[in-house]
Amino acid sequence: MSSSIVLAWLVHLYTASGAVLAFLAVLLIEQAKFQEAFWLMALAVLIDASDGTLARGLRVKELIPWFDGDRLEDIIDYLNYVLVPALFLIRAELLPPQDAWWLAALPLLASAYGFCQKEAKTADHFFLGFPSYWNIVAFYFYVMQTPRWLNAFAILVLSALVFVPFKYLYPSRSPILRGPTVALGVLWGILVFIMIYRLPESSFVVALVSLLYPAYYLILSLWIAVGKTSPETGRDQ
Repeated sequence: MSSSIVLAWLVHLYTASGAVLAFLAVLLIEQAKFQEAFWLMALAVLIDASDGTLARGLRVKELIPWFDGDRLEDIIDYLNYVLVPALFLIRAELLPPQDAWWLAALPLLASAYGFCQKEAKTADHFFLGFPSYWNIVAFYFYVMQTPRWLNAFAILVLSALVFVPFKYLYPSRSPILRGPTVALGVLWGILVFIMIYRLPESSFVVALVSLLYPAYYLILSLWIAVGKTSPETGRDQ
């Protein structure tokens, strides 16, 4: 077996390690060790953000064409971006008690649909419908200690947006402003690490500042979606 194929398999192992992180995060959440669970959730995001670049750089699809890395990634992403945060919403008591179970089930159902769309990730590198960032949603609920009624409303709206065919940027493959988008994403990640490190101390102000990046992400997605910019050229139409 050539070294190139070995490296390609190691990339798949790198992706698959996210399943172990999800399992460990579940165990920590059940023990109410929320800070530790967030570290694992953050590590899972780092793996997800980097495995695609590694796969393209090492020509994984070309070397192992019979193995579906995209399906593997979808399984891992569903665990870390949907299942783990749904459990977190329950155990951290972030939802109205009388409605917590069915509200936490909505992301599970909506994202199961979203992940199974043939164009969940479009050919031009966008997510179609709300891209199931439930781990980020749960994180901000917890750090900012937002009211439970507001959390419930956000869950309802975001679950519905999974079904709305609006294009959301794939940050590392943005057709325009890719450099600034990635750089701002790194800064946002640093702020998230700071907030996790400071837990259980509240980081409301830091959280507000960090929300500038999700706002930028949504505005840029909307800018492209309404046709102000051509994804093919990255220039204004």
